[in-house]
Amino acid sequence: MEKTIFQYSSPGRIGVALPVLDVPETAIPGQFKRKEPIGLPEVTEGQAMRHFVRLSTMNFNIEKGLYPLGSCTMKYNPRLHEFLARIEGLAAVHPLSSDSSVQGTLEIMHKLGELLCEITGFEAVTLQPAAGAQGEFAGLLLIKKWQEERGEEHRNEVLMPDSAHGTNPATSTLAGLKVVSVKSDEHGRVDVEDLRSKAGENTCAFMLTNPNTLGIFESSIEEITKIIHDVGGLNYMDGANMNAMLGIARPGDMGFDVCHLNLHKTFSSPHGGGGPGSGTVCCREILRSFLPASTVEKTEDGYILRDRVGKSIGRLLAFHGNVGVLYRAYAYIRTLGSKGLREVSEVALINANYMKARLKPYYNVPNDDGPCMHEFVASGADAAEKGVKTLDIAKRLLDYGFHAPTIYFPQIVKEALMIEPTETESLESIDAFIDAMISIAEEIEEKPHLVTDAPVNTPVLRLDEVKAVKDLCLVEPVEYEQ
Repeated sequence: MEKTIFQYSSPGRIGVALPVLDVPETAIPGQFKRKEPIGLPEVTEGQAMRHFVRLSTMNFNIEKGLYPLGSCTMKYNPRLHEFLARIEGLAAVHPLSSDSSVQGTLEIMHKLGELLCEITGFEAVTLQPAAGAQGEFAGLLLIKKWQEERGEEHRNEVLMPDSAHGTNPATSTLAGLKVVSVKSDEHGRVDVEDLRSKAGENTCAFMLTNPNTLGIFESSIEEITKIIHDVGGLNYMDGANMNAMLGIARPGDMGFDVCHLNLHKTFSSPHGGGGPGSGTVCCREILRSFLPASTVEKTEDGYILRDRVGKSIGRLLAFHGNVGVLYRAYAYIRTLGSKGLREVSEVALINANYMKARLKPYYNVPNDDGPCMHEFVASGADAAEKGVKTLDIAKRLLDYGFHAPTIYFPQIVKEALMIEPTETESLESIDAFIDAMISIAEEIEEKPHLVTDAPVNTPVLRLDEVKAVKDLCLVEPVEYEQ
């Protein structure tokens, strides 16, 4: 059994020596004192370090191995960009600093905005949204405000495909708009005729991920965006899958009017566990006046952070955004340049198609009528008929040393396995993952109990996931099984 740090505790044991007090001692007022001891473990520095390092080795991370979470773009984050983001003059900036004292940060933010507009084909940008979902929310508010300014307040419908990310309907509802689902056709793309039949005088916007969540490019995209424009709506692109199009295609050229970018995905910042992130929103000139307060502007005297007034949708955050993520994204773009960005997507496409081709004999790939983009969706439905669920396959991958792909999404594919290798994986790591998936497919046929009982060689064995959600305990000491 692995001990918790509380079990290492021994009265009187300490791990830090405080310096001799060199100022007059002042008693803490009684109202600020704790009524009971805080109950921290009493351990040495060595014990504390060993405990947390031991726990860290139990966790999976991108430095440890392939992280094929579809639609998450879990790429390796270069150490160079980490170093640049932590330069003291950047990392130590306080959000309330005067503009004159943070010209370097403001210049980076302004130039990053220009680069992202060039990459997406738009004219205006806000770096304020702190996550993809908040970027979606901001983009929809821009469109809603634009419709209201035109006297089209009755437009309250957002159309989106049935394969949409779950955040799309959630943010639409939060923005006070009604969600209208559009069917996918037999090839996994938007059913254009169904879209045409549902677009009308109440259409505020059409919300689409391109490439979509099946990893398929919407080949009728220009026809799709024209249908929406013809009825008076605007087109919103969920940019979660932008890693497939860098330097190859731009949302603005396809007829989209707004697009958010997950800088923590495509532009290589660490993410997961709730943050940090950036859901930067790029848009057409017609929406500039509605952008959130505040924005970075260049003047004759330098760069300023200006609060927008009038038609702005207002603030989304207390401050401007997660600038650490912005630093990394700027470093990433400037390091690679236009040629390097295009190569990112080209390699991501090659890796995904190679992986799909090798796994197709073992796993069904629905809607497979040509090359995929940066990801693809396989189905574990055949295995489910044999008593092995997609969740079992995901658990078994842990025994092989790999994190699982995204599972059970998109919901239009039964027992979905959504796999995205990204461009930062080597041929060796991709082949190792493929070999593990093939071995699991063989186990399903010959020894299914190996899969349904998995994982068996991880620090914690299979959990009761329903109980873990309903009876989550973050306070009491827990013993870990070896």
